[in-house]
Amino acid sequence: MDFRQFIEDTEGLGVLGIRVTAEDEESEWLFEPDIRRNVYSAGKSFVSAAVGFAVEEGLLSLEEKLTDVFAGVLPEEPSENLKKATVRDTLTMCLGQRRACLMAEERTCLKEKDWVRYALAQPFEDAPGTRFVYSNVGAYLAGVLIQERAGCDLLTYLEPRLLEPLEIGKTVWEVDPLGRTFGASGLFLSLRELHRFGMLYLQKGQWNGRQILPKGWVEESTRKQVDNGKEGYGYLFWRERENAYLADGKFCQWTLVLPDRNAVISLTGEVRDHKNLKKILYRDIVSQLKT
Repeated sequence: MDFRQFIEDTEGLGVLGIRVTAEDEESEWLFEPDIRRNVYSAGKSFVSAAVGFAVEEGLLSLEEKLTDVFAGVLPEEPSENLKKATVRDTLTMCLGQRRACLMAEERTCLKEKDWVRYALAQPFEDAPGTRFVYSNVGAYLAGVLIQERAGCDLLTYLEPRLLEPLEIGKTVWEVDPLGRTFGASGLFLSLRELHRFGMLYLQKGQWNGRQILPKGWVEESTRKQVDNGKEGYGYLFWRERENAYLADGKFCQWTLVLPDRNAVISLTGEVRDHKNLKKILYRDIVSQLKT
């Protein structure tokens, strides 16, 4: 992989590193050493994987109603739309709330300690599944449900199932005031660790010849589930051009899986102009890949 044009075109944008696997060949360019960084909302896709494990193990069902799952912390009179919401709706950004909730700036000053209670108390103006609104609530609720059913935090749950097989050692993940993993953001990974996650998905859940994550879940969670005004959205994965899909974190912590090109591109950065970076990425890097 020739990174020269990409390096020139992204100068000053804040790209810290890029790693590409295409046709089983790996290439990498690092502006800074590959240390662990907050991958922000790319962690949502790890929650998606955790839900896949939990469904396979019978810990939960996508059809369960949130009013049953979180019965102890519901508003006194749940709205009709809240009563319709299911676990599946937590994964598609179509929960029914019109306001993005539990975003970074809000979490720093929330007085309510039980963020599940707080999130469910927010208005559900729309029927679930009808309006795409990017928010942290869904991924957070899905992560909390797994923790309650499994009896441990998300990192502990994922360690034997995902992290150890991918050789991702002990790391940290943001927690809420009650000590529950905040699955929507705050996971710390290196570029190479994030890239291995993308490679697992390119390989349909296989790793070193072993089926780690169910193939059916990989396919279901990364295909278009809902419209979002762009290429669509899966289960905590963004759909992209060329039948690709993306785990996407703030400031461009990305792992982009391109099945039709048999490739994965991962990137870490402190990039504010993500639209320009994506344009450059497709022009300078994706264009080099075989179809």
